Amino acid sequence: MDRATVAAHPRLDVCHHRSSALLTLHSPFARKLGAFVALTSEEMAALDRLHGRRKTFPARRDMVHQGMTNQSCYILASGWVCSYKLLSGGTRQIVDFQIPGDFLGLRSVLFRTADHNIEPVTKVEASEVLAGDLLDTFSKTPRLATAVLWAASRDEAMVVEHLVGIGRRDARERTAHFLLELGARLKLVGLGTASGFACPLSQYMLGDALGMSAVHVNRVLRELREGGLVTFQRGQVEIHDLDALVALADFDKSYLDHDGPLLK
Repeated sequence: MDRATVAAHPRLDVCHHRSSALLTLHSPFARKLGAFVALTSEEMAALDRLHGRRKTFPARRDMVHQGMTNQSCYILASGWVCSYKLLSGGTRQIVDFQIPGDFLGLRSVLFRTADHNIEPVTKVEASEVLAGDLLDTFSKTPRLATAVLWAASRDEAMVVEHLVGIGRRDARERTAHFLLELGARLKLVGLGTASGFACPLSQYMLGDALGMSAVHVNRVLRELREGGLVTFQRGQVEIHDLDALVALADFDKSYLDHDGPLLK
């Protein structure tokens, strides 16, 4: 693809292929799957092939549109995105945020049409995976297919927790639980620690996902900061009292299934 074509179509900005077993081994996606299965050299090679179509996408321009057909899926390598539903009246509901190591639009490959939108929160780099390549990989490496199914099941478990949060947790509990979940997810892929993590989300985005107004989010974050639990300012979450934050949210991370490989 020539430079003029790339300039005319930013979402087709294809990065140079950096096929490397070492690169794949330390990729967020491999780190994430490694929480479920101890990957073999053959499975690492299969992952490497899935990373072959690397692309970049600018912030705030949808990668996937609700209603699109014949859509590819993506493996997020860097940056953050949000998945959202757009209602007929023009309002939207953020369903979840995706971080490096997450599969984007997996349902869009299996369904006839995409059932949600995917918008980069920041500039992102992702590997495009065509339906045929994904199914071929699954047929040749069934353990890898099982690991991806584990990741998809884990994502579903998080959506269930979010529904419980909106329906039954108060604003402070809901916010604390969400920040703890983000921290656990980022720590799994090497992008966070027990003391905090970088987070590019605005208070408006948090409110959209948590069923709160941006003003309410601001008030809750101030209460959590003044209570000595956590500070979220200037794109950085700093956890001051992890035990107290866990107790407030009644956070049980077992639904994230991060206890180490089940398949050796």
